[in-house]
Amino acid sequence: MATSLKNVIVVGGSYVGKAAAQELARVIPATHRVLLIEPHSHFHHLFAFPRFAVLSGHEQKAFIPYTRLFAALPHSTQHATVQARVLSVHQQHVHLDRDWQGLRQIPFEYLVVATGTRLAEPAAMKDEDKPSSVRYLQKHQSDVKQARSVVIVGGGAVGVQMATDMKELYPEKEITVVQSREHLMPQFHPRLHEIVKKRFEELGIHLITGARIVVPEGGFPNHGSPFTVQLNNGSELTTDFVILATGQKPNNDLLRQLPATSADSLINPDNGFIRIRPTLQFQDPQYPNLFALGDIADTGLRKAARPGGGQAAAVAKNIQAMIEGRQPEDVFPAFPMAIHITLGLKYNIVFRNPNPAEGQPEPVIKESWDSQADMGVERWWERMGFQENGPSQYHL
Repeated sequence: MATSLKNVIVVGGSYVGKAAAQELARVIPATHRVLLIEPHSHFHHLFAFPRFAVLSGHEQKAFIPYTRLFAALPHSTQHATVQARVLSVHQQHVHLDRDWQGLRQIPFEYLVVATGTRLAEPAAMKDEDKPSSVRYLQKHQSDVKQARSVVIVGGGAVGVQMATDMKELYPEKEITVVQSREHLMPQFHPRLHEIVKKRFEELGIHLITGARIVVPEGGFPNHGSPFTVQLNNGSELTTDFVILATGQKPNNDLLRQLPATSADSLINPDNGFIRIRPTLQFQDPQYPNLFALGDIADTGLRKAARPGGGQAAAVAKNIQAMIEGRQPEDVFPAFPMAIHITLGLKYNIVFRNPNPAEGQPEPVIKESWDSQADMGVERWWERMGFQENGPSQYHL
């Protein structure tokens, strides 16, 4: 389909990519359109996956159509969501894994990479469509329900949330969390570890720190019968079900074919993240029209949706400035490391690391007991343009 519109492409439609696409649609002129390229058919509300992999009856709500993403924004019919995977990025076009409007190569004037990181299931889904992902969560719920004993590998937010939800729902189950470091949630002030550890003790969750699970080559035999799990300290556990809630791998494959001015100018070899300037433009001087934000960007900030919101606004203003012939000057805001985490079906805390620059030598901790079973997912449907909040919409 021929068009005179110039493309501003956002690659990746999770929290930060979605925010960037909407911010851009708000500010760019009518000569340009936003294309959000994302392989999933629906927006994935990842924050709810740990709970919806354990608690049944809400899994449909975690997948929200992209159909109304631009509905309330200027020139809404110009912008589009493209269901495809970007295989490679080039200086002025992207190459897709499938046709869109008869094209595999989509030209762009500006590109925003928001591909984030890969997580193991159930923290992320491997299927692109909603029905398969819903079935996966339902099967996971059923496997958890049938298991008498569960080992969770990883003591980050996903592992901690799943363990506490599971033990509240099924107090009779033996739940063990194995964390390779000495502390749970090690990016945070040790006070968070103490809070979570105390909660584990209240609920009767076993905690093993400073040891790694040895993952067998073919994965764990999660078929409902007991099996033995080896730890690297020589000890072993017997369990019916193992859940991997370990690290994130950066989604940087799409930049493999992009020439760099030096060996480490595009990707930081230490962590796999895209090197950026404070304006969120690629650090490599060849690519002033390419931006990265969110989890894939080497910002030095915690990988989380909230810092990404400020980055989305900065990218939109910088691209607007460049379209208008001005210099990009907006820099991404620094953010003290913070998290809102559930430690059971109702109990949740907001925890913010100390911020000595603002005279806060101690962490900020706010506790509440107001978590909803579906974690208030309707707010995310509203952000995606769905205002009705009727049960039928959740099956779209």
